[in-house]
Amino acid sequence: MQHASKKRAFTLVELLVVIAIIGVLVGLLLPAVQAAREAARRMSCSNNFKQIGLAIHNYHSAYDQLPTNHTGTDRASNGDVSVNSSRRFLSWLVPILPFVEQQAVWEHISNPSQETTPGTTMSTATLNGTWPAMGPVPWESRYVPWATQIVAYRCPSDPASLDGVATGRSNYAASLGDTIDSCFYGGRNEVGGYQQPSNYSRSNDGDMTLRARAANRGFFWSRHKVAFRDCLDGLSNTIAAGEICTSLGARETRADWVRNISFQGDGSWDGAGEPIRCKQGGHIDPARPQFYVSGASVETNPLNSRGCRWADGRLVYTAVQTILPPNSANCSRSGSDANDYFISSVGSRHQGGAHVLMGDGAVKFITDSIETGDLTDNAVVASFSGHTSNPNLAGAQSPYGLWGALGTRAAKEVIDEEF
Repeated sequence: MQHASKKRAFTLVELLVVIAIIGVLVGLLLPAVQAAREAARRMSCSNNFKQIGLAIHNYHSAYDQLPTNHTGTDRASNGDVSVNSSRRFLSWLVPILPFVEQQAVWEHISNPSQETTPGTTMSTATLNGTWPAMGPVPWESRYVPWATQIVAYRCPSDPASLDGVATGRSNYAASLGDTIDSCFYGGRNEVGGYQQPSNYSRSNDGDMTLRARAANRGFFWSRHKVAFRDCLDGLSNTIAAGEICTSLGARETRADWVRNISFQGDGSWDGAGEPIRCKQGGHIDPARPQFYVSGASVETNPLNSRGCRWADGRLVYTAVQTILPPNSANCSRSGSDANDYFISSVGSRHQGGAHVLMGDGAVKFITDSIETGDLTDNAVVASFSGHTSNPNLAGAQSPYGLWGALGTRAAKEVIDEEF
């Protein structure tokens, strides 16, 4: 006689134990998955930067010079100057478009056109109802190329979308060196004369010529022709470009910029001021140092926010300095969006630092703790009428340590540290 076997079921306690074990495993796995995703995004971001580096080298091979930052057509002599010329505001990212597989966008820019972005109409101020070759100014959101997002210019770790922004973003910015005075426009005005930026004369001001030559020490020099031969410190020792993170509208120090911060100290002037006054001060929230205080004058217009115009060569949008360490604040002396003395810092959404592109095409990750020398010291300037007291005159080594030295192309600093 056979007896039927009894099947034993899970007890409630055993079931709860299994569920608890699964929960623990999921809890352990999710951070690993997130970390793996960020590692993949960071690698993709680095690859984008590498491709931009190759584009710069290919451009140099074709034209025997670097792509010019603050390039484009001279300020128009009549009519609405902002729709009939680009006023030499175009970024270095515009001329390399054919070298990052964006030939179609480049051809659109380099030829006259009548197309406008959806929902907009052509400005009645344009000549013959046509955008000029090389386009209007880069903040003209009705112009299709400026509203186009170039995938190669975006880091996948940066979550900022185009919602509310009428122009394409960029996470990669040209290095203008370790100084403040005149680097925001290179010392040349919108028609090529060495003048203050608001002066449209083609004649040269002697003081401005001296100031421009002394202060523009970076790999790129806005509104000037620069070539590899000018990089006397060596391409592998000079930063060509740095990563930036774009604004989420959250008043973050690394992703937003604040107005009306004076750099002046110790009898100096803002053009040679103390960068520590941007990094620290009443505009930084002491309880949350990654954010500006509620009373700080932070830019809130998406069209003027950090990195929101890939075609605009100014410090807010596609240029940086090697002054403050990565992920520091970004400050304007006045209320202007980088048409004045401005400090623009490298930054990213990666943990602990940001990528930089070296002149030789190598991409390196720079930590927030890189040595930055004395941030209370004045930046290098020329000695000219009314301003002769600054100790860091033309040709001085960078006062901002290893970070500043990596930003200069021909200051003869010795790079003897790993970074």
